[in-house]
Amino acid sequence: MDRILVGYVRRAHGIKGAVIVRPLTDDPEQRWAVGSVVTSDAEPPVDYTVVASSEHPAGVLVRFSTVDDRNTAEALQGTSFTIPPDERRDLGDDEYWPDDLVGCSVVDRDGNLLGVVESVVFGAAQDRLAVRTERGIVEVPMVEAITPTIDVDGRTIVATPPPGLFDPE
Repeated sequence: MDRILVGYVRRAHGIKGAVIVRPLTDDPEQRWAVGSVVTSDAEPPVDYTVVASSEHPAGVLVRFSTVDDRNTAEALQGTSFTIPPDERRDLGDDEYWPDDLVGCSVVDRDGNLLGVVESVVFGAAQDRLAVRTERGIVEVPMVEAITPTIDVDGRTIVATPPPGLFDPE
């Protein structure tokens, strides 16, 4: 299995190398704790060790051991961080990882195929499923009103999309 996405840098913060990370994990306090190591999506990948971390209204305010000025922090904007799959916690019932949704069929309430999940798009307001349809990619908001049933074991997501979301243009 590929590495697991756990967050990305939104922007630099201050002049001493701090960044604001959007955590993509259910336990940001643990994942972004002092001493944690995450790997960047750079080529070649770079490991970053967390030396300070605190809550921030826009995510998690993080300082890394090798980032000590604003210019270096600004260069990280948009950088994604990953961990090996074996570092994830065990899931409870009715929980899933975003990558578990890739390849799931998206159907309407009557069971008609709308498309197949190609990826999960992480957003500020809500995450979205990128669903491959006959007409291309449709982004489906992951809110209970639109995706009320997610059956990872059955590889099916029931969608109740608003009018026009899946309709041909």
